Amino acid sequence: MNTKLIVVVVAGLFLGAIAAVAILPEARHALFSPPGPHPQVSGKALVGGPFTFTDHTGKRVTDKDYRGQEMLIFFGFTSCPDICPAAMQLVSAALDKLGPKAERITPIFITVDPQRDTPERLAEFVANFNPRIVGLTGTPAETAAAAKAYRVYYKKVEDKDAPQAYTMDHTSIMYLMDANGEFITHFSPTTTPDEMAARIAKTL
Repeated sequence: MNTKLIVVVVAGLFLGAIAAVAILPEARHALFSPPGPHPQVSGKALVGGPFTFTDHTGKRVTDKDYRGQEMLIFFGFTSCPDICPAAMQLVSAALDKLGPKAERITPIFITVDPQRDTPERLAEFVANFNPRIVGLTGTPAETAAAAKAYRVYYKKVEDKDAPQAYTMDHTSIMYLMDANGEFITHFSPTTTPDEMAARIAKTL
């Protein structure tokens, strides 16, 4: 085999390996993990998991209460001045566009401000948008556990001149989970109601 052919073969193998690493989670794991036994790696997104909360009616619930329904989950807080109300308006408009298919979706608003967002306060908030939206609150530990499972960032931002008027920084992504609680896709706040409804419809 001449030198030129060897170079071509080696280059082809290298490019094939790079393509596999870019596309396959298993290949990335094999290339970048140290030698030795490793857990099985799949292409499933590591988003979602069990949660326990109190809903806006005062009932204690877990993620299992919503099995059989797709969940459209958003983490926010009721004192949010813009993104959270806009997100709920987007969800409400998309549900309206889905028509009867919306019965197979449970939209869920999980507060990242359990200190202020009581079930009663959540009930008032979700009532402004769509009767199908479920508001969830819990202890700080329950909130932190759910946020960790959904890869959601949140942080209290205090005003030193008015400690009680704090706000919350938080992730503004909406997660669509299937009837078994597995991640399907996500939506950004810039998604249109038509686009959200169309994408959800394809999963039902």
